[in-house]
Amino acid sequence: MVVLNKIYTRTGDGGETGLGDGSRTEKHAVRVSAYGTVDELNAVVGLARKSAAGDRGQRLGAIQNDLFDLGADLCLPGYGSDQEAEHPPLRISAAQVARLETEIDTMNSGLEALRSFVLPGGSDEAAALHLCRVVARRGERCMVELAAAEAVNPEALAYMNRLSDWFFVAARCANNDGKEDVLWIPGANRGADD
Repeated sequence: MVVLNKIYTRTGDGGETGLGDGSRTEKHAVRVSAYGTVDELNAVVGLARKSAAGDRGQRLGAIQNDLFDLGADLCLPGYGSDQEAEHPPLRISAAQVARLETEIDTMNSGLEALRSFVLPGGSDEAAALHLCRVVARRGERCMVELAAAEAVNPEALAYMNRLSDWFFVAARCANNDGKEDVLWIPGANRGADD
């Protein structure tokens, strides 16, 4: 259980922060950027939940909880060396990835195939979900950069990759099942001289 009695500690005033194993690192470290972007994504998902229709609000709540799990996973270095611990650390699991895949397939089953790229927008909910999608992609890029230097849970990487797809499909659903998607028209604004 987490207990936070004091919010500020002054331990980060010099530009360092603590990781899940108690070690210290620079606040600009790739690991911190990765879990910091996951935290940013969680805040954006919170905004998207405010306009979510149907059961998407509940599913976005589950994603927010998963994102805290993901942050806990990323803030703890040493993936792979901790698998035999008496109390294994919290890590993103294959079941969490599979849940996203199932939800994507269910949402996508009612959508027509795309014939063009979709511009972010449409309904307020769709626009918010597209914002979630691009923040998730940035988080994934940070995680891939971290994985190039240190061991990262492969399920965490898979989760983040699926999550951006989830947001894309959910945004299409929020646009009247894709009927109100705003489609890209290549070269629509080029002048006659271009």
